[in-house]
Amino acid sequence: MAVKIAIWGKIIGGGIGFMVGKWPGLVLGVILGSAFDRKARKGEKASYDAFQSSAIQTTFSRCTFLIMGKLAKADGTVKAQEIEAARQIMERLRLNEAHRLDAMKLFNEGKEEGFDIDSCLKELKDSIGRRVTLSQFFIELQLQIAYSDGNLTSGEKRVLQSICRVLGINRIQFEIINQRIAAQWKFSSYQRHNQRTNTLPLEQAYKILGVGSSVSDADLKKAYRRLMSQHHPDKLAAKGLPEEMMSIAKEKSQNIQLAYESVKKVRKSRGS
Repeated sequence: MAVKIAIWGKIIGGGIGFMVGKWPGLVLGVILGSAFDRKARKGEKASYDAFQSSAIQTTFSRCTFLIMGKLAKADGTVKAQEIEAARQIMERLRLNEAHRLDAMKLFNEGKEEGFDIDSCLKELKDSIGRRVTLSQFFIELQLQIAYSDGNLTSGEKRVLQSICRVLGINRIQFEIINQRIAAQWKFSSYQRHNQRTNTLPLEQAYKILGVGSSVSDADLKKAYRRLMSQHHPDKLAAKGLPEEMMSIAKEKSQNIQLAYESVKKVRKSRGS
């Protein structure tokens, strides 16, 4: 769907101007008509952008829960932890009852033997296009389901590889994302057993930031800023992330912030 080019302002304005004031009127009419056309183009583009964003949100949400179901059944048996993880994600999305039932229906559809994952992923890829941050956010959501029992199984890895192949996420990119989500899962587990402490273990903090412990302060800050930019709720919303997923984006930003502050605190104490 392309944005139409508005030209009728120039034609009508020029015609009226010529009838009223001959050639000088024609020139003035075209100028005024051009101003009208610019406003019309802006209005059309805003309308198109809103339509496109709505289409992306619908496809993203639908594929999220379908693929979650596929991942849960990847090894033949759906574990209780995977169902609970899906339920928790739905709670964090603050879905109303009707939307929660729709999400569960999609989750169950994804578990079915005949579910066509490639067709679903192609639809998602066609929808989000080159929006890399959305592709990465999608794989992060799926990894949260995969890590619900603490590790990745061979079946889950095959599904994740299919997602990466279609969405254009290479092996190195996936491994960086994978390490970050694994670290976040370990931290969440650590919180549950330590009264939800806000102190992040240093090893997990570095992995969440996607850097090694030997990284310089300057490169540490660059990694932090890059991740914050990729996970900023407003930027993801502009790319087409569904509104109900903003809460998860905010949580991810908070984890990144906590990881950065934890590393800075340790480095400062060691330097003093």
